[in-house]
Amino acid sequence: MDGRTIWTVYDGIKRDDSTPVSVFFFDANVSNRRNVLPLAKNALRKLRTIRHPDVLKFIDVVETDTTIYIVTERVQPLGVALSVWEGKPAASKEEWLIWGLHRIVIALAFVNDTCQSTHGNVRTDSIFISPSGEWKLGAFELLSNAKDDAAVLYTYGSLVPDLMAFAPPRSKQGNPAAVDAYELGLLLHSVFNPSHPLPPTASSPHPAPTSATRGAIPNSIFPSFKRLLIPKPATRLTPKLFLDIGNGDQAGDGTGFFAQNRLVKICASLDGFSLSGEAEKSTLLRTLKESADSFPSEFTIHKVLPSLVSALDHGGASANAILPLVIQLGKSVPPNDYSSLVLGPVVKLFASPDRGTRMALLDHLPEFVDKLDQKTVVDKIWPHLQTGFADTVAVIREATVRSISLLVPKLSDRVLNNELLRHLAKSQLDSEASIRTNTCILIGRLAPSLSTTTQRKVLIPAFSRALKDGFVHARVAGLMALMATIACYDADDLAGKVIPAMTFTLVDKEKLVRDQAVKAMELFMKRIEAHVVTMPETAIPQGSSHQAALVSSAAGAAGALAGWAMSSLGRTLASADMQTTMAETKRPVVPLSNGDRSMSNVSAPSITVSSDPSGPTPPRVKGLKLGANKQPSYAGVSFAEELEREASAEIRDAWGDGGDLMDVNADADDWTAFESAPPPQEDDAWGESLDPDPASPPPPPPAPPRTTSPASAPLRAPLRSTPLSPTIPSKLPSAHSSTYGTPMTSPASNTIALPGEWGDMPANDERLRAAGGMTTMSKEEKATEMARRREERKQRIAALKEQKKNVAKP
Repeated sequence: MDGRTIWTVYDGIKRDDSTPVSVFFFDANVSNRRNVLPLAKNALRKLRTIRHPDVLKFIDVVETDTTIYIVTERVQPLGVALSVWEGKPAASKEEWLIWGLHRIVIALAFVNDTCQSTHGNVRTDSIFISPSGEWKLGAFELLSNAKDDAAVLYTYGSLVPDLMAFAPPRSKQGNPAAVDAYELGLLLHSVFNPSHPLPPTASSPHPAPTSATRGAIPNSIFPSFKRLLIPKPATRLTPKLFLDIGNGDQAGDGTGFFAQNRLVKICASLDGFSLSGEAEKSTLLRTLKESADSFPSEFTIHKVLPSLVSALDHGGASANAILPLVIQLGKSVPPNDYSSLVLGPVVKLFASPDRGTRMALLDHLPEFVDKLDQKTVVDKIWPHLQTGFADTVAVIREATVRSISLLVPKLSDRVLNNELLRHLAKSQLDSEASIRTNTCILIGRLAPSLSTTTQRKVLIPAFSRALKDGFVHARVAGLMALMATIACYDADDLAGKVIPAMTFTLVDKEKLVRDQAVKAMELFMKRIEAHVVTMPETAIPQGSSHQAALVSSAAGAAGALAGWAMSSLGRTLASADMQTTMAETKRPVVPLSNGDRSMSNVSAPSITVSSDPSGPTPPRVKGLKLGANKQPSYAGVSFAEELEREASAEIRDAWGDGGDLMDVNADADDWTAFESAPPPQEDDAWGESLDPDPASPPPPPPAPPRTTSPASAPLRAPLRSTPLSPTIPSKLPSAHSSTYGTPMTSPASNTIALPGEWGDMPANDERLRAAGGMTTMSKEEKATEMARRREERKQRIAALKEQKKNVAKP
């Protein structure tokens, strides 16, 4: 401070929270300053007890017998700030000076009127500037109560450096505001004319100020300036009256110079923003938006910006107008301070349940998303953002979907390949068509960022669902998404999944969809044709010479079907086959192809038929336990023969209807089995699980295949092309159920009774066959016939049980 004060000021950092602070240091052992130690102790005592927004904020102190360390908020002396403002425009500088003087006058009025004290040291060295540009009153070394007989002001005042140059004439101890008012007048001259000496009024005989001594003091303030320097304390203007004149509360020349200041008005509006009406808020926000560039940078960054962020915490309709202004003002924040001043408070707003705030954040996400890192997005934004997918307001749901594309590069693999896709699967079922369409578009944009496994599980089911959407633009979006993600599919997926899933759109009712489908088909076919060129001509082993000729017409195809199928089987029987009879051999079971996976989970029941009642009993078969170790029952012979006859009938007519595939003219038949689709699965909206739950137990290993000897190998019933009953159970009845809990005996071997739900062959096959079979029945007749079969079956089983009990009796 160049010897103008007893303190040495240092910048520091608070250890516990890294807050920037200033440290005022006094050492009584330096230059024999022990005589001014009472001034330092008085400054510490007054600064601790006086708290006001415009007074230097006290934080902590370290005191010894000869040294004092006072810790305050981070500030700089006014003299340093004045030198910085010298090169700025005169209008901006005058506006800033009046705003700062307004804060000092408020502080002096508080000290004089509320505290009934006199500051006694009002000059540029006693005023400090906060990081927001606000002026703070400090230097309380001489602050004394007017009623104190041993006031420091009058006993140690002469020890303050250069104080006598600012001392007022005829000062009286009884008026606490008289001394401060006179020093305030000299302060006005010093800040507006920093390069000029003090006016002649400061020297004896203290003449009244003239226009020649005004300098850069504004004309509106000059009349009040002269009244502050009146030599007589009784007629001198007090700081409180000077404040009233500046606020326009007092009539006279030059009133309202504080009230008309733009910075003063903005600060007043920001302080009462939460209590203001919507019209007042709109006016303030419009003023800030239009004039933000003309404000002092420190005022914008540290005063306006924190006030607006604090107002955002209250939410409401004004949030949509405040957030863009916060982003705009944040552009002037230094990069080192952007995270703490702008980004941190804005990210916290995602936790707010206010819909206005959430909508504003999503709308303006592009303006600050590049400043976010992955940890912030995953830990602080995503947990709150994902709640928007299930919001009851459709606008929030749609804005949430649209915002995801901006955050994709900053999402973790776990969120991207699991949590996000589960939300998008539900969004494809949204009641709003626009949300379903945008979800399809978003999935297409996400495709390059997904893992290969996720691409195969998600993309085709998701886009296939969009192709079946009732909204025309959703169907177009599905086709365009398939085209955009063609690099994610290999040739087999294109030919086996993509093209079959989109071919029906070629005849869509909307021309827009049809045209897009044609373009998609052309793109896919070019890709397949390019792949086919690289494929070998055949996968048949080189030893085979059979080749099929290509046909190009319907007649040629019909002729080709008239011939026998190619066969690579030898014309000579193997030696093992020569030793067996045709009755002993087993019909080979054709393995299911990929297209028959719907039947792969249904295993045909095994039927063991023996024509020799006295033959050996085969070993026990697990699963549905049959009583092989029981005494043979002759009552079961007819039932075994009946099952054999039913199995033979199935083999003779495996497709039904006497060899005809279907009667296309039978309009009365029931075709519901062909028209209905399998019920959807509730667990996964896209048909497959995205990622296994790490907490869930692994699936049980498949059961090992049963091995049977050729002599006891059961004859498997052939798979039927159509179900034996209208409904197929999801699983076979348990072997320990009440219906099949009792073992059944047979004179020759174990026989497995087919469950009633799969459909029993009728007791009298000839009667039904003569009547045309079940295909000629109506739904009601079929139901009646099936009920009759089940009842007959129950009666037969009951008879077998009773017979078994009679045989077991001695």
